[in-house]
Amino acid sequence: HLAWLPRRRLARAPASFRGDDMSSLELRQVVIRRGGQPLFAPLSLVVAAGRPVTIMGPSGSGKSSLLAWITGMLPEGLEGAGEVLLDGRSLRDLPPNRRGLGILFQDDLLFPHMTVGENLGFGLPPAAIGHDRRQKISAALEQIELAGFADRDPATLSGGQRARVALLRALLSLPKALLLDEPFSKLDVSLRDRFRSLVFQSAEHLPVLLVSHDPSDLAPGGQIVELQPQHKAV
Repeated sequence: HLAWLPRRRLARAPASFRGDDMSSLELRQVVIRRGGQPLFAPLSLVVAAGRPVTIMGPSGSGKSSLLAWITGMLPEGLEGAGEVLLDGRSLRDLPPNRRGLGILFQDDLLFPHMTVGENLGFGLPPAAIGHDRRQKISAALEQIELAGFADRDPATLSGGQRARVALLRALLSLPKALLLDEPFSKLDVSLRDRFRSLVFQSAEHLPVLLVSHDPSDLAPGGQIVELQPQHKAV
């Protein structure tokens, strides 16, 4: 059932997902290395709110590693250099939970031991407690046509429903930028196009950085950056 996805462009993102200000994300001379070898040439770019940037490249070119470095979660065995700034402020020395970034992965990564509502509550700011917390979760679920799903087990949801919940969890944290690590790649074709539209429309007030190897994932009107591998990853 795909009726929940908008067939026309939304005028604005839902109010509960918007922060107070428009943001920008900037990378300066960023390089990811494995064993001292760079995966790609130094990368510099600016991602403005409402102007998504898609980073394209083959498998092993360092796309996902780049996002991991931006979030402060680069795996062991890789090292990054360069600067990442959000609204002009360096994120390099901040822990992941203080960087103000939301991220969607190929897998929805919902916590199986939590209900849908509890998964969404995980993304809410700590200041939202008690009745206010429950109200925010209920209102958010209603906005994406999942009213009454707060007590559901994620295992009972369809792939499209799980994808919506994952998106909602990321947006409820009120990020100042959204990173997309090929979040459409495991969805059926009929669902993929419309979920992609929902993501970009819901996050149109944010800087959005997408990595993908599939040209069909490109954001309309956005910038495209090609990563040129310099060392084949194993």
